[in-house]
Amino acid sequence: MGIETRKCESVRWQHESQFPEDRHNQMSPVEDAQGLTMEHAMLRDLEESLQKEAGEEEDGKPSVLEPKPASAWTSTFWPEDSDIFYDVTQRNQRLIPFLSPLMGPEARPRTVVLHGAAGVGKTTQAKRTLLDWSEFSQSPLHCAFYLSCRELNRMIPCTFAELICRNCPEMQDVALEVLTRAENVLFVVDGFEELKVPAGVLIHDICSDWNQKKPVPVLLSSLLKRKMVAKATLLVTTRREALRELLLLVEQPLLVEVEGFSEADREQFFLRHFEDTDQALRALDTIKHSPALLHLGTAPAVCQLLCATLKLLMDGGEDPGLACQTTTSLFLRFLCDQFTPAPGGHPHLRRPLKALCLLAAQGLWTRVSLFDTEDLEPLEVEEADLRPFLDRHVLQRDRDHEDCFSFIHLSMQQFLAAAFYILRFPGDSEWQGSRLDIRGVRELFSTEARARNPQLAQAGRFLWGLLNGARARELEATFGCQVSLEAGQELLKRTSEEEEPVLWAVGLLEVFHCLYESQDPELVSKATAALKDASLHLTTSQDLLSCSFCLRHCQDLQRLSLRVAKGVLPEEEVALELDALDGRFQSHQNLHFPWSELCSVFSSNKSLVFLDISHSFLSSQFVSTLCDQLASANCCLQKVVLKNIFPDGAYQNLCLALGGHKTLTHLILEGSELDGVLSSLRQVLSHWRCKLQCLRLGPCSAPVPEWADLFLTLQFNHSLTCLDLSDSELLDEGAKLLCAGLRHPTCPVQRLSLENCQLTEACCKEVSVTLVVSQRLTHLCLAKNDLGDNGVETLCEGLRYPECRLQTLVLWCCSITSEGCGHLSTVLRQGSRLTQLDLGLNHIGVTGLKVLCEALKAPWCGLQHLWLWGCSLTPFSCQDLSSALICNRSLVTLDLGQNSLGFHGVKMLCDALRLQNCPLQTLRLKIDESDTDIQNLLREIKESNPQLAIDGSRCDPQRHRPSAHDFLF
Repeated sequence: MGIETRKCESVRWQHESQFPEDRHNQMSPVEDAQGLTMEHAMLRDLEESLQKEAGEEEDGKPSVLEPKPASAWTSTFWPEDSDIFYDVTQRNQRLIPFLSPLMGPEARPRTVVLHGAAGVGKTTQAKRTLLDWSEFSQSPLHCAFYLSCRELNRMIPCTFAELICRNCPEMQDVALEVLTRAENVLFVVDGFEELKVPAGVLIHDICSDWNQKKPVPVLLSSLLKRKMVAKATLLVTTRREALRELLLLVEQPLLVEVEGFSEADREQFFLRHFEDTDQALRALDTIKHSPALLHLGTAPAVCQLLCATLKLLMDGGEDPGLACQTTTSLFLRFLCDQFTPAPGGHPHLRRPLKALCLLAAQGLWTRVSLFDTEDLEPLEVEEADLRPFLDRHVLQRDRDHEDCFSFIHLSMQQFLAAAFYILRFPGDSEWQGSRLDIRGVRELFSTEARARNPQLAQAGRFLWGLLNGARARELEATFGCQVSLEAGQELLKRTSEEEEPVLWAVGLLEVFHCLYESQDPELVSKATAALKDASLHLTTSQDLLSCSFCLRHCQDLQRLSLRVAKGVLPEEEVALELDALDGRFQSHQNLHFPWSELCSVFSSNKSLVFLDISHSFLSSQFVSTLCDQLASANCCLQKVVLKNIFPDGAYQNLCLALGGHKTLTHLILEGSELDGVLSSLRQVLSHWRCKLQCLRLGPCSAPVPEWADLFLTLQFNHSLTCLDLSDSELLDEGAKLLCAGLRHPTCPVQRLSLENCQLTEACCKEVSVTLVVSQRLTHLCLAKNDLGDNGVETLCEGLRYPECRLQTLVLWCCSITSEGCGHLSTVLRQGSRLTQLDLGLNHIGVTGLKVLCEALKAPWCGLQHLWLWGCSLTPFSCQDLSSALICNRSLVTLDLGQNSLGFHGVKMLCDALRLQNCPLQTLRLKIDESDTDIQNLLREIKESNPQLAIDGSRCDPQRHRPSAHDFLF
């Protein structure tokens, strides 16, 4: 366990267990100076059972607890598992000493948030802490309160005193007096995600008056924001999906993630429930092949479900792998296994199943997970209808309130809610959800609905899992009902070619998760028939599994962008550690197959021509698999982008895999570990079948001899027309070696970018000579190099030659002043081939612009695009510029952004801009949107010259310069 101090500190628990969520908010024992005691009904039986276990001393005070499990644990779980759950919770309690009542207020965090998935034991640990506080009686003023958010949803507006004394109304006056005097006060707010309030209400509606009647959620938010009982210690439990909203209410909380069963806990549980050790280990290994089930297995209730289902399968000689293929297949098998197979199914179960699915669906949409008899009335369901599922542990009684019940786990409720959308029963004349709070299947995939209720997402996945034909038939055979697959057709229906199906509203990755649950290749192909471009960010093993399955059936996919987050695939050190362990712990081996399946798309899909793998963490083993597919003769990729791929050495192997590729034309390599890649690139460029046209490499700080070897290949390669070495540590010496290669008669390079390569005026002589000798170089970018005016003067010597074919020159941020502009002006007036010139972010000032304007007036000047972004221009420059625009007949783009021209400067430009024969098509200005005079002036210009587009955007072209996009893609 570690604590990371940030705005919100966080602690992570493993080894956590499940305890039934409590429905009612009540008060723990509270003692004041007179010995007043208020019983907390929720804790009574748990406290009594723990005391019985520990034994009572003669004076009635509990002694030290013995390691024998309490009856509370025995009655809640299988008797043979009570010691596991008891030990786990006791162990966790020792991991969070800061919640002990023995800690003074000054040493205890004021707010602690337990967050985690459903059923992993957040409530258990909160109640364990509450029990500790109730037993602590050293302080005369010490009290603790328990508030269940489930119960809060049912309460009418009340005062704060009525809220905390709901079960002891006669104690309201005394309780408030105790709170005002208490030194140690604990409030446990359990199940924050259960609170049903509109978004934003908890943040804006606050109350500080204890005696003012308010809606209970308002009182709760006031408590969390410390408008009530400011000095209290707050312990809040919530699922992850509600954590963000909770953090808007609490101040500087200590975040504690409850992860549930660890791998060791899960193994102990399986070994307990399987008589055969080998069978138990085989079952565990089967679970490891399903990341979704492995994650759900951290909840003890699901772990129990897994054991029951797999043991029954394996005892019958069946392969458990099919049942564990997806979460849907496992939950369906569990449900059907509760009933003995019979010819024609079990028609008598139709009504109970219908009632069960109605209850699950309504609970899903109303965010209710604990039900009583009042919840059954609107559904026209009686408790007797649910008896078959209560008896078979699909439903369970609430431990503290016999008239209440819940599903064994939230996932079971989501599964049965999904079944509601496909099951059809005799006598159903209309859709059953119309008279209830159950929305249609289209809204189940609405992003707005999912934002309000995140539990809809898993129900949507279960729905697609049930749309598998074989599973539908299993449901029909077991319960004697009919299954309709119309829901899938409705979600995939297109009303027009432009409109996407309803399913796609949830995003591509979630679509793949849904389709993976179906395990139906034909359905995947149909759903993805129009998919041409896919961008996927894999953050979990399940993401990898779902994407590998679906991508293999996207036959028309053309472009794929892929990111693999850290931790999805084991990195080098982790893989080596796992290999050293026993085979059953090598869970990373289970990822090799889905990764291989995903990579196989690169060689099997003939339509796929673009691949971007960026910000991805692999290991040499997984890189090798990727290389095998990229090197395949069947691979048809034309453009490959590899950015920030780990580990070291990945780029060298990937380059070699791409060597001699007959279809590859564009390659981009970016990252911090490119120094050793030059030798591999040299082999790629030297290959006789190399068709590479564009290469981007950087940043790279290789030694000079390696640069020399790479540039030597330019003499033999006949395809490379674009070379981008931006951000590489080339230096003047490296640039000179490059120029030697460029001057070779057979060198094919036409576009060259050396942006930010740490060049100076010392290399400009070699570049200038290259401009004259090379018969192909047409585009040159030297941005962000300290060339200065002397360097520009040297470059202009080559630009003056008629043999120079350069058309585009980028000198962005090159320390150029008006002197350098004078040299460029001379070249332009003499009829240079330059059509594009970028002088952005150089301090050329009024004088520099004046000499450039003289060049624009010259009849031989063919400049079409001129970028002067951030060049220290003033309104005084505009008269010269206006005069030049009137005379010029070639300039179509002029960038004056980030120059303060003001109203008077723009007004001076108007004389030229209003002319119908002005060739300018795009003008970029720094525009003050609040200046109405400038806005009116620009409106007049547009009316008089409709072909002119005026760009007033404030985006910083340092990152995306308009002059840069022509170099590669």
